[in-house]
Amino acid sequence: MPEKPIKGEKRYFMTGNEVVAYAAVMANAEIMYGYPITPQNEIMHYWTRMAPKYGKEFLQTEDELSAGFTTVGGVLAGRRAFTATAGPGNTLMQEPISMAEAMRLPIVVVVQQRGGPSTATVIYSQQEVTLTTLGGNGEGFRVVYSTANHQELFDYTIKAFNTAWKYRFPTFVLGDGYQAKMRESLTMYDPEERGLKMVPTEAYVGKPGVPGIDRPPGQYRNTYNVEEEIHEVVQQYTKEFNAIAPEVAEYESFGTEDADLVIVSHGVVYRAVKEAVSELREAGMKVGYFRPITLRPLAEKELKEMAGRAKALLMAESSVGQMTRLVKEVIYGATADIHTLYKPGMGISAEDVAARVRSIL
Repeated sequence: MPEKPIKGEKRYFMTGNEVVAYAAVMANAEIMYGYPITPQNEIMHYWTRMAPKYGKEFLQTEDELSAGFTTVGGVLAGRRAFTATAGPGNTLMQEPISMAEAMRLPIVVVVQQRGGPSTATVIYSQQEVTLTTLGGNGEGFRVVYSTANHQELFDYTIKAFNTAWKYRFPTFVLGDGYQAKMRESLTMYDPEERGLKMVPTEAYVGKPGVPGIDRPPGQYRNTYNVEEEIHEVVQQYTKEFNAIAPEVAEYESFGTEDADLVIVSHGVVYRAVKEAVSELREAGMKVGYFRPITLRPLAEKELKEMAGRAKALLMAESSVGQMTRLVKEVIYGATADIHTLYKPGMGISAEDVAARVRSIL
């Protein structure tokens, strides 16, 4: 029986959901808790196929609320646990995710976005950005990676487990229905063979010894009796989250130094933007792009510098400004004109982007 499904590096051609399942195995995940919802279902299906072969476990719960809480319980017990969901399931999971924020639990959640509001479509959109970055009744103490392709689904699913367990904040991989269902080539690998050391897990509860005598007691709270208590906790978490933000935040940019117009996009829309910028540059137009890879936390310093140089910004996303609101908060005070290309529930093509840029310039 092989210890891992991948030895060395190999090229594969598969769906994004299958990629996520393989990445979780390679990240040493031990158990998945989940409930079916399109378009993430196959993550569960592929995980359960591999689980018996590689000593993993799976529990299908009665709904997404239970899937979130059992993931919390798994992490408390020291298991490398994760879940996956989409749309209405993401909405339901915000309660246990808020609990994980309060207790600083390193849960990993993969979200394959679908169109909203409510049940809406089962296909694609980028309409779960606000929910994933700032959902629940907390302050958004969470890390959110927005992926653009299958290679990133693999890379960032692995990275999500390390980020979660290193910093002890809930961590998300934010994909979408297109990535979930389409097939694409990628290179899969054993992270340890690449020198990527996996951050180990440890139990929060059930440790040996008597609390207060043999070891410090563990106090993992998510409810408080007086205002001063929650104020102090939130202040401390804010300080710690802001401290790690520059180290965690990731972005990608091109041509922003001399650009008259910079296109800001994330996730799968970035693919269209990158292609459009290449074509527009060849046509002699000074256009660049800035892509936040982490939507929470954002690369604030780099965003501010970019917005301070550019004459105009074009916000391109498959929603009505969910990414734009996050970016505007960071670049407040910049003098660049802001234009938009919003197509909620629909894909954005390179032709769409190029036409919008030409209409602006």
